Amino acid sequence: MTKVAVVTGSNKGIGLAIVRALCKQFEGEVYLTARDTARGEEAVKTLNSEGLKPKFQQLDINDLNSIIKAAAFFRDTYGGVDILVNNAGIAFKGKDWNTPFAVQAEVTLQTNFFDTRDMLTHFMPLMKAGGRVVNVSSFVGSQTLNKCSKELQARFRSEDITEEELVGLMKRFVEKAKTGQHKEDGWPETAYGVSKTGLTTLSMILARRLSKERPLDKILLNACCPGWVRTDMAGDKAPKSPEEGAITPVYLALLPPGATEPHGRFVSDKEVQAW
Repeated sequence: MTKVAVVTGSNKGIGLAIVRALCKQFEGEVYLTARDTARGEEAVKTLNSEGLKPKFQQLDINDLNSIIKAAAFFRDTYGGVDILVNNAGIAFKGKDWNTPFAVQAEVTLQTNFFDTRDMLTHFMPLMKAGGRVVNVSSFVGSQTLNKCSKELQARFRSEDITEEELVGLMKRFVEKAKTGQHKEDGWPETAYGVSKTGLTTLSMILARRLSKERPLDKILLNACCPGWVRTDMAGDKAPKSPEEGAITPVYLALLPPGATEPHGRFVSDKEVQAW
């Protein structure tokens, strides 16, 4: 059966750089996905002009039906997925005073946490033995964790936090942000940071579940920080190129057969970071 890699939100920026690198290094089909078919196909043409041959699949992580349809396609066509890189994400500009924090909290957590969780819910059962799952998180998530109340820090770092408890905490943040009570509830003033704290914690929960429920499949799942990268989202002052930002996600996607580590970790510059 042909091996297959899927990268979400990959028509530009870090996602496109990850697809480019996988096309060169992965022995199998590489799927560039985007919510907008025209933009996705344009990105495929760009890579074709470089002599690379990614395939395209429409996939909008904000649309549950789109996720379900894509999951069915990969199940029926390839019998599952070998590499999944959850790269799609959003961030409001740091100086966005026009969008109320309550709106930023709801919109940011919806994409970066809840919709990415939907991707994982529907694609995790498709992961083949020896598969690799990479969730593109951020060092802002670990910085944010350190600014949370001691009670919240203890839960996010706990080995026994459940997915349900984590979802409850993410919902609690959004609700408190809507009433302006998030700070007194122990949360810092960063929706992006909280969304990535949640995503990294979810990665650790799911990795523990894999180890327990599918130990023989040796699937490795990690969260990572690509670094501060020059993209539409992060701006042009960032020190890293998209290609440099892709290095750690691609490293985790291509961990060699038989590897057992890292798994359930937060990785930056190819090194496991403290959480």
